[in-house]
Amino acid sequence: MATDLEDKDDADRYRAPALDKGLDILELLAEQKDGLTRAEITKLLGRNASEMYRMLERLVARQYVVRSTGGDRYSLSLKLYALGHRHPPMNRLISEALPLMQRFADRAEQSCHLAVYDRGNLLVIAQVDGPGTWGISVRLGSRVGLIDTGSGRVMLAFQTPEQRAHMLAEHTKVKGEVTVDRDALEGVCDETRKMGFSQKDSQQTFGVTDLTFPVLGPSGQAIAAMTCPYLRRIDEYVAPTLEAATVMLRETVEALSMFRERA
Repeated sequence: MATDLEDKDDADRYRAPALDKGLDILELLAEQKDGLTRAEITKLLGRNASEMYRMLERLVARQYVVRSTGGDRYSLSLKLYALGHRHPPMNRLISEALPLMQRFADRAEQSCHLAVYDRGNLLVIAQVDGPGTWGISVRLGSRVGLIDTGSGRVMLAFQTPEQRAHMLAEHTKVKGEVTVDRDALEGVCDETRKMGFSQKDSQQTFGVTDLTFPVLGPSGQAIAAMTCPYLRRIDEYVAPTLEAATVMLRETVEALSMFRERA
């Protein structure tokens, strides 16, 4: 059995100081909602200013870290998040989400889908049909717009300003995308954060009301968005109302989210 001394010797033997510095910066920034200046990073890590400058420049060049618009603050980009999509944790998100989504679809009698950010737009990674004769669904693997969909706007709304700017900078138009003024989009994001979700008429299909809630990670930022494209019955069949479906979708997403408000 290895002793504590042997473990320490192994740790010292395989040290990689430059890698440690980079990881220290990433771990520090992961805890900061509004980013940090280079001076703050240097002070908090107890490092030399010149070595922090070089390391930050490399992390920015490799797109793991982004500068604020003013250039004086640094925050994490979404690159690590994007890399995580290629890793088994994404499979775990899907496997945990699908039973909850199926339960929602059965109760609400509506379809629903789960989307994550991917290279400037959103990627549908899970989809469940409602049990009824009629319904609307988004094909699994589809790329949907970041700007003009409920999923995209919720994903944007529940990010830091730096992350939102980075996502918008990466965005490319999808087929049929409705143009939205950036100032108007910021207003929509503000309102969405206040409400905690998005409810709006679909900008892609008549007669559909998009209900979207964020799936929140530990830091309170959206790691995914769950949407119900709600269809209202107009015949004599009494289906769950839009208001009831909203409550059900909120409960579904809360069961999946990793973030909890602190008292």
